[in-house]
Amino acid sequence: MTLVPLPAFADNYIWMLHDGRNAIVVDPGQAQPVFDALARDNLQLAAILVTHHHADHTGGVAELHAATGAKVFGPARERIPEPFTPLAQGDHVETLGLRFDVIDIPGHTAGHIAFFLPAAGAESPLLFCGDTLFSGGCGRLFEGTPTQMLASLDALAALPDETRVCCGHEYTLANLKFARVVEPDNADLTHYNAQCESLRALGQPTLPSQLATERRINPFLRSREATVLRAVRAHARLSATAAEVEVFAGLRQWKNDFR
Repeated sequence: MTLVPLPAFADNYIWMLHDGRNAIVVDPGQAQPVFDALARDNLQLAAILVTHHHADHTGGVAELHAATGAKVFGPARERIPEPFTPLAQGDHVETLGLRFDVIDIPGHTAGHIAFFLPAAGAESPLLFCGDTLFSGGCGRLFEGTPTQMLASLDALAALPDETRVCCGHEYTLANLKFARVVEPDNADLTHYNAQCESLRALGQPTLPSQLATERRINPFLRSREATVLRAVRAHARLSATAAEVEVFAGLRQWKNDFR
């Protein structure tokens, strides 16, 4: 299967998987980039996977379904363009010979889900995580709580090291700018930032990232690490006995205010 990030809007990615004949797309906020890719590679659209209800992830769903008849799969607890198959933790999507596991990851939105494709043969696992986990960051808490988001990120962080992380936006350099303030002495972070700057200078995406890398450089997956704890406690003026979710909430608020 070939994995292709299709740019949309200013910084979105619509993810496409195809086998040379049939395709799956994830979070098509716009229909036209998908139509263009289908026509360019002579593909038929078989399925549309949706992680959450925000318009920049669902805006092209109805048009694509109407034009292609592709089946739509999305979160059971959110309003997704009909008709769609509602999904929640423990469900699976089987299409094009692939079997995606569904993971509940509320926080950014109340019913956000992720699609995880385990390793097959020589291919490393794939994670389509919408706006919950970004490279170097995580999504804003528009509908969920810090407790929910921390649990969601813990669930994603438990996936295999080699998992390719396919998030919904090209936010990497902005996220790494903040991460380097939180952990200025993190050598892995410095090296990764240089790699990502080089990719963007060439007009290439920084994604997919790899989960093992995110565990080393992403402060939102590292909120229990001593370096991050010290930085957040100092910035947010938290006590040394502050609960881990308070630290995480302080980190998220710090990022919200960061310029």
